[in-house]
Amino acid sequence: MNFNIKPISGTKNRIILKPAPAETKTASGLIIPDNAKEKPQKGKIIAVGDDVKDESPIVKIGDTVIYGKFSGTELKWEGKKYLIMSENEIYGIIKN
Repeated sequence: MNFNIKPISGTKNRIILKPAPAETKTASGLIIPDNAKEKPQKGKIIAVGDDVKDESPIVKIGDTVIYGKFSGTELKWEGKKYLIMSENEIYGIIKN
């Protein structure tokens, strides 16, 4: 995917990620209405800022990560929703 936004970093590298879709069913098969869906807390990294002096990014494009429920700032670009956040708002990388 070619993403035309590069995050500009401050004191920590910034990243842009695509949140995973919200769950639509419970484990037992009940359908969850839109107003009751929880905000997803995992997503895939699609852009990484790398302009912090003397510090390399920990995550890379394509990583699936876990982040806080209220982390980041929502960004709508070309009709799709993304999150832009500081790398230190990421709790972990999901290993495949």
